[in-house]
Amino acid sequence: MLAQEITSWLSHKQKSVALSSTKVEYMALFDCSRQLVWTSNLLSEIGFDIPVPHLYGDNLGSLFWSTNPVQEKRSKHIVIQYHYVRDAIEDDKIKLYHIDGARNPADILTRNLG
Repeated sequence: MLAQEITSWLSHKQKSVALSSTKVEYMALFDCSRQLVWTSNLLSEIGFDIPVPHLYGDNLGSLFWSTNPVQEKRSKHIVIQYHYVRDAIEDDKIKLYHIDGARNPADILTRNLG
């Protein structure tokens, strides 16, 4: 969102099969962080002075993988490209935060909410 309005959204089938919800969320963080960095760079190039974009996720496991480069037995199989989100955080291109699943606006179209 920019200026309280949705500027971009995307829905597509993921290219690989994920065996856990944490991996699915981590892959989604990769896609979103790549798009956020691109949009931020575009706005900077045309003269807008914008703060570091915030990326919110509701899966604590995927947020842990994004901020900790420790290899665990359960995460060794992840394709290297998905670790782009770690580099974006380290380079201060995005800031990653946790949001409760019930407050996540992205879940409106994916879950039954109250």
